Amino acid sequence: MKSRTGKRRYTVIGLVLTALMLFPVYWMLNVSLTPQQDMRKSPPDLLPLHPTFEGYRAVLNDQMPYLGTSLLIGLGTVALTLLLAAPAGFALAKLRPYGGGLLGLVLLIAQMIPGIVMAMGFYGIFLDLGLLNSWWGLIIADSTIAVPFGVMIFTAFMSGIPGELIAAARIDGANTFRTFRSVVLPVSRNAIVTVSLFSFLWAWSDFVFANTLDSSGDWRPITLGIYHYIGNNNQEWNAIMATAVVASLPAAVLLVLAQRYVAAGVTSGAVKD
Repeated sequence: MKSRTGKRRYTVIGLVLTALMLFPVYWMLNVSLTPQQDMRKSPPDLLPLHPTFEGYRAVLNDQMPYLGTSLLIGLGTVALTLLLAAPAGFALAKLRPYGGGLLGLVLLIAQMIPGIVMAMGFYGIFLDLGLLNSWWGLIIADSTIAVPFGVMIFTAFMSGIPGELIAAARIDGANTFRTFRSVVLPVSRNAIVTVSLFSFLWAWSDFVFANTLDSSGDWRPITLGIYHYIGNNNQEWNAIMATAVVASLPAAVLLVLAQRYVAAGVTSGAVKD
């Protein structure tokens, strides 16, 4: 009886905490459906009693180019991160190069650098190279956040791949690249999904790099779209919240679809057999 009572108490506490954390998301959805004349109503309606979709019409009319740019930057960041992080993780896990431990420490330190500091450095470099206000410049900048994380995830995951599997591939005549491409990558699905998801989410939600490196160009992501929407002294909060809801959908869908692979990819290497 005590065990059941304790489980119920923890369940209730968990539900209350979950409701508190999700309330801002619900309120964002509620405001996105609230008519403009009811926006300053006191007390506000907890439910959209007279829902309107004017905000979502504004999203379709004004914000679609920003969403397309964010999608392009997110997918480009995923591709570049996988291209760099997967071979680096394989090298650190299985080839054991000289100075690999030091490189792992450098990657860890790189993740501790504040984004605004990196953005200022990128601004000077991109100004000299002519990469300001370009989508590929944002892909490069966002990848600097995702690559160190990806290398650590791939290293932890690939360290758990049996050495006998790689030895068998070499006995069959496969060189290092062929072993990596045909043996290691197929069994690293969980790590690939995990790194891809986090890389996409970082690029999708980036504001610091976008505002610093592409504040006046034609390729601005959705974060700048929302920011400029608010910065123009616009009082149509239903349109602003509707934009936030639409911008949150891709991340939410990806998290739901990939949560099983992410859990396996993040915890890989945590337990040594």
